[in-house]
Amino acid sequence: MVQKGTISIAFVAGALEGVRARGLAAGPLLVKAGIPPALLDQPQARVSAAAYGTLLRLIAQVLDDEFFGQDSRRMKVGSFAMLCRAVVQCRRLDRALGRTLRFFGLLLDDIHPTLERDGGSLRLALRERSPDAPPRIFAQETLLVFVHRLCCWLVNRRLPIQAAQFRYPEPAHGTEYRILFTPRLHFGQARTALLFDAALGELPVARSEAALKDFLRLAPENLLVQYKDSRGVAMQVRGRLRAAPPADWPDFEAMAESMGMSPSTLRRRLEAEGHSYQGLKDRLRRDMAIALLSGTSQSVMAIAAELGFAEASAFHRAFRKWTGACPGDYRGGISRPDDRG
Repeated sequence: MVQKGTISIAFVAGALEGVRARGLAAGPLLVKAGIPPALLDQPQARVSAAAYGTLLRLIAQVLDDEFFGQDSRRMKVGSFAMLCRAVVQCRRLDRALGRTLRFFGLLLDDIHPTLERDGGSLRLALRERSPDAPPRIFAQETLLVFVHRLCCWLVNRRLPIQAAQFRYPEPAHGTEYRILFTPRLHFGQARTALLFDAALGELPVARSEAALKDFLRLAPENLLVQYKDSRGVAMQVRGRLRAAPPADWPDFEAMAESMGMSPSTLRRRLEAEGHSYQGLKDRLRRDMAIALLSGTSQSVMAIAAELGFAEASAFHRAFRKWTGACPGDYRGGISRPDDRG
């Protein structure tokens, strides 16, 4: 299943690079997507996955480019749908992944993905046409995320990444990579690549053309957030938290007992997946707060109470820590966006 969440403003800024490079105004696109342009000045700000997905669709339409102006050659609208129709016919994941990378290799000029076998691992590597030029970080992030999420959908499970390597130094939003990819991150490497267990290549493609219509209807939003494995402990914890009001969320020991584990076992298993119990609660509260502020007319005080904060001031402090903005300012930016280009 796909778990909706929020997206760092850094990815919004990255998506607008191609728009601005072509001399177009970014402000109107942000307004149409429901993203306050003023958030671009707040490095900690976040937007909903739905708003970000809408922005990407708008950029693709304006540029006629489903790679959002990140390559010297356009990936014309409709290309991704053709790719999906080609790979859903494959029987095994390694065949589908190989076909996906060949497809992108044909469409793009500046970045070329390859699939290599490295002992017991499969390496999805990116080769740049101009390796001495500054790396296009958003282009690499986007290509890796789209390929990985497409493959997860094809086999109907999350594909664990053994390690993620990046040619560039860790960016300011590098902590997002722990959720996007894996906690096992390596920056400043010779090239950008994701490593998988080679045995995953033998997984059967579990999707059909009938399921593809719904998948494409939801794209690209369904490619932006992590494809969760319902068998993962973190996903089980999230599910239990979502089933109860935040005010009723159990403490760590009670959560462990409800899952039939000792606290030390639960902590160890969460850490193995790159999570902590407090971090899961904070991210869930953050995403709920953004959804309520942007999608409802509830007062800030009512939202604070719904999220389990005893005082509105505590909610204000937490929200500023999460996003860099006060709740009222965040909502005001959505309802009264400026017209920055």
